[in-house]
Amino acid sequence: MKDQELFNLFRENGFKVTTQRLAIYKYIISRDDHPTTEQIYQALKKDHPTISLGTIYKTLHLLKQLGLIQELGFNEGSIRYDPNMELHINIVCTKCGHIDDYESKSFNKNWKELISNLNFEPKGQRIDLYYECEKCKK
Repeated sequence: MKDQELFNLFRENGFKVTTQRLAIYKYIISRDDHPTTEQIYQALKKDHPTISLGTIYKTLHLLKQLGLIQELGFNEGSIRYDPNMELHINIVCTKCGHIDDYESKSFNKNWKELISNLNFEPKGQRIDLYYECEKCKK
């Protein structure tokens, strides 16, 4: 999403676009490792020394509310943030927690068929597959 589109989306929903909110959004969409709140905070505090964890939590909530990110909670209590809003499968290592996105045309086709058989429009989806990555196997 281009900056102007993001500005318009925020304003249409009654929110201000701040430098810190923009930095948080840009950081998340630049990553494919599904960062935690703490990782986002550590990465941004160098360039934004006044940023707080509270600002990050509030902004993440706002970005989720606007449909720009997904919040991925896991059993051990960690929460990760995924900017990929397209249909995909999260491939999660059970040892180190590394997450990769997996996209498949055949899966998308089957998903569309499944959805067409439902009597409602889903508000979202999340599919996780768990495994032990090659690095952790060693």
